[in-house]
Amino acid sequence: MTLMMTSDNLPAALSVSRRTYLSKRARRETLIGWLFVLPALFMYAVFVLVPFLLTILYSFNRWNGVGPMTWVGLKNYVTVFQFPNLIGSIFNAFWLIVWFSFIPVGLGLVAASVINRVATGRFGEIARTVLFLPYVIALVAAGIIWGWLFSLSGLVNQILEAVGLGAITRAWLGDFNWALPAVGVIGIWVLIGFCTVLLSTAISKVDPALYESARIDGASWFTEFVAITTPLLRQEIGVCLTVTVIFALATFDIVYVSTAGGPGNATSVPGLQIYILAFTQRNIGVASALAVMLMILVVVIILPIQRLNQETKQ
Repeated sequence: MTLMMTSDNLPAALSVSRRTYLSKRARRETLIGWLFVLPALFMYAVFVLVPFLLTILYSFNRWNGVGPMTWVGLKNYVTVFQFPNLIGSIFNAFWLIVWFSFIPVGLGLVAASVINRVATGRFGEIARTVLFLPYVIALVAAGIIWGWLFSLSGLVNQILEAVGLGAITRAWLGDFNWALPAVGVIGIWVLIGFCTVLLSTAISKVDPALYESARIDGASWFTEFVAITTPLLRQEIGVCLTVTVIFALATFDIVYVSTAGGPGNATSVPGLQIYILAFTQRNIGVASALAVMLMILVVVIILPIQRLNQETKQ
């Protein structure tokens, strides 16, 4: 018996056929998408996930990088807390958050607001470009440049002597009290351009009518800054804080080139201590434990910032 397609069941058959076609097309597109993603996932797994898991494994072992490993449990983590140099490097990293994160974000927000108000057009573009240039300079080069500037015969001391402040001149990067703030100044110089450009872009998306209304009502620049600019840029400020905090906690290049952690351990940071433990002292276990603690520290500090961003979006 041959089934005849009637006008009653024709739409249903076409609907089933269409759903089958769309389902096959969706599966094919999903497969194609995974084929594009797989190379990136493979590279991420090889160069990020596998080293991360190995670091956690090494942190529970005593190992010199060559011979067999010996399981020691949490002893490496206890060792980190027993050495003042290692704990001191973590406290220095917290201080660098102030210099590398809070100050550049604050100054970048002010600079972006000023540029948006008084330096529009070509002059504003030049100002943003000049401020952004330090961010694209290699950090090693930045450390070398500022090492020259902060030396006894450097430009900083020459300017101080020229304005009659020769009594306070010193080898800034070699002074126990001023070495860490001097490194912080380098971080400000590097990061303020990034914050300024990002926040300037965000300000350009704010409805100009808000500023015009405020100016008609006689609002000053500071009133606009507090009442309009800062509240509307919370998400972008959160992005700046996230990037700069990670930069501060994971910094290595600037410190290694400019001070090598000295004088003494005045500018020692976790990244530098990890390098010394792993490649100089060949104590892979303690170096890995410190690296894991640094990662946990980054997550603990960044999560509240990300949550604040999510609440702002809602």
